Amino acid sequence: MPTFAAQYLDKEIFRIISDVAAERGVRAFAIGGYVRDCFLGRPCNDIDIVVEGSGIDFARAVGEKTGKYVSYFKNFGTAMMHYQGDEVEFVGARKESYRRESRKPIVENGTLEDDQLRRDFTINAMAFSLQKDSYGELVDPFGGIRDLAAGIIRTPLDPDVTYSDDPLRMLRAVRFATKLSTPEQFFSIVPESVESMRRMADRLSILSRERITDELNKMLVTPRPSMAFRFLDECGLLGILMPWLAALKGVETVDGRGHKDNFEHTLMVLDHVAQSHSTHGQEYDLWLRWAALLHDVGKPASKKYEPGTGWTFHGHEIIGSRMVPRIFNDFKLPIDEGKYVRKLVWLHLRPIALVDDGVTDSAVRRLLFDAGDDIDDLMTLCNADITSKNPVKVARIKSNFTLVKQKLVDVEAKDQIRNFKNPVTGEYIMELYGLPPCKQIGVLKEYVKESILDGVIGNNFPEADTLMRAKAAEMGLTPLK
Repeated sequence: MPTFAAQYLDKEIFRIISDVAAERGVRAFAIGGYVRDCFLGRPCNDIDIVVEGSGIDFARAVGEKTGKYVSYFKNFGTAMMHYQGDEVEFVGARKESYRRESRKPIVENGTLEDDQLRRDFTINAMAFSLQKDSYGELVDPFGGIRDLAAGIIRTPLDPDVTYSDDPLRMLRAVRFATKLSTPEQFFSIVPESVESMRRMADRLSILSRERITDELNKMLVTPRPSMAFRFLDECGLLGILMPWLAALKGVETVDGRGHKDNFEHTLMVLDHVAQSHSTHGQEYDLWLRWAALLHDVGKPASKKYEPGTGWTFHGHEIIGSRMVPRIFNDFKLPIDEGKYVRKLVWLHLRPIALVDDGVTDSAVRRLLFDAGDDIDDLMTLCNADITSKNPVKVARIKSNFTLVKQKLVDVEAKDQIRNFKNPVTGEYIMELYGLPPCKQIGVLKEYVKESILDGVIGNNFPEADTLMRAKAAEMGLTPLK
């Protein structure tokens, strides 16, 4: 990899910044992720500029030269502007020191060298010079270019210092190793960093739950998220952050019979889902991945060995669904999306039961009713849940799932249950019988709903009205007209 990279700085914004730096007599550099991604051949529209001096004053001068609006964040000493599709952030070079009880640093003005020392990893500490006499020169005091070529995540300083100062960097190490890995190049965390994380794991307690969750979500939306959770486990962080996931690890054997490792199975399902997409759109891909991560979380509490049968996990979907709200609350995740995840965890075993040719349309209707608009995402999760190493078994189950999908299509086309609305409303019943709000109305509506789901009547008003009137007569109700 070259040590001069002017070819990566052919954007007009870099020439403008170089001109402003020369006019003001200060040094300016492109630094961090943009530099890293240039050498990886990845597109990057986020450009960080570090200036030896005031980043805000420098950004103001660039804004005046370009005529672009600049946003200022004085509390953080940063400024940001958009230019020709790029988001450009300016900050003054800083040096930092930390108090043990907080990840918020004490910040002082510094040099480029000071700023590079405070960076989290060597691959994020590289900078391109924007000075006229050294334009495009790579400034890489910690061997970031070497580590990038080797696929290594390493801290510029002693990892104990880096992770103790800001323990969020432990999670960022995991995220970058996962995010940057490709089929062609695997990124790993150097052994001394792994050992340091194990020693520093208790420092995670000073982080806000929101910052932790943000990192976990970024791990989940990577192309192969299973890597992140294996890294977390290797670094001794998984049991602290997600004890319910760590509890899935391992295989117990009784009478020579063991069960599958549910942790490894979960990670396989997660990767399968990552290769699919939520039918609700890209914004729901994250929550479908959370559902994959949590779908078997109830297994440790339901695990039982039954002589003659083997290991069972009866009711794990119910136990797991009840755990979802607590987990979402713990990680400060949104309530509505938690309901979606809880539903998928609760229903994830239901579709496979529909494979049997003897299954009635009633069972299909009830699944459609319970899943509603999430039925397609549920089927995606269930399809991802097929992780057998036996290719014949996998082919058979996938073929059966094709039949299940067709059953769902056929029943939905006939009965329109997916977005079920009771043909008989409470208002109609009150007006017909002169009733105030009361229990009898609920009984009648429930009777109609169950009759439709059981196939006793069709999903239409005439049949529902006739059935409801007959039931009301049994209850001693007389219509006003």
